[in-house]
Amino acid sequence: MTMTAYHTHRQAGKVAADTLNRRHFLKLSAGAAGVAALPLSFGVSAHNHKSAGAVGLQLYTLRDWMAVSVPATLKMVAAVGYQELEFAGYYNHKPSEIKKIIDGEGLSAPSAHTPLTDFEGGVNKVIDSALEVGHKYVVLPYLTEEQRGSTIDVYKNLAENMNQWGEACNKAGLTLAYHNHDFEFIQTDGEIPYHVLLEETQKDLVAMEMDLYWMVKANKDPLAYFKKYPGRFKLWHVKDMDSAGEFADVGTGTIDFAPLFARASQAGVEHYFVERDKTQDKMATLIQGQKAVAALL
Repeated sequence: MTMTAYHTHRQAGKVAADTLNRRHFLKLSAGAAGVAALPLSFGVSAHNHKSAGAVGLQLYTLRDWMAVSVPATLKMVAAVGYQELEFAGYYNHKPSEIKKIIDGEGLSAPSAHTPLTDFEGGVNKVIDSALEVGHKYVVLPYLTEEQRGSTIDVYKNLAENMNQWGEACNKAGLTLAYHNHDFEFIQTDGEIPYHVLLEETQKDLVAMEMDLYWMVKANKDPLAYFKKYPGRFKLWHVKDMDSAGEFADVGTGTIDFAPLFARASQAGVEHYFVERDKTQDKMATLIQGQKAVAALL
């Protein structure tokens, strides 16, 4: 996911007008109502799974739908069986409005992605919005190429800033986290940026959101990180990879999730979010992801 996408979120009304017409909106609303009306015997209903944890969804997966109608999209998500949400923008809705919508659907939103520029603009504003919605975690999701720079000092400075932001979050009852891609594993000035972030942030102030797809994409073993840094990985993005190294619906690709979920306690994970950055069939992705993760919990 890119920072461009987050800027796009902030102009959701324009995006909706340009890319999704009223016909699409009506289809989405009808689809949400239709799924909500399905009986409890429907194969993906959350009531059919006696799991040790809730199945969550990173809403970046549904960014096009969210741009059209947040209420209709979240109604559909709840009907499929998801219980938790991770936001990636509020789509011109106030935090109080988001809170009302998720409460109305019986959902919770323990986490939200918040761009670096928002933290730099003032962490207190980030905290206020998060508390109003009911988030527990605020996650730094991505660094643009410009923000990454070309030296390891960029990550050392980021770690220092994250400790400060994390302390402010901690005082407010929140936890700051960092979400990885694969670029954090490219050696820079003889060091691995991801290791710098792990080593130079305080574990009681900064957690990590491990994206399992990007870890595998970077040829890294999540289990090795769970062992070396136990308890640090409070959030996961459960995202699968096809044989060509591209995105796949969870449980249909090449990543063996069972050994990872077996070490969830060591990792320290509290919330699991299904995600697929690009998908041609959003509903199929939703249903398959919910079913696959519920079976693993």
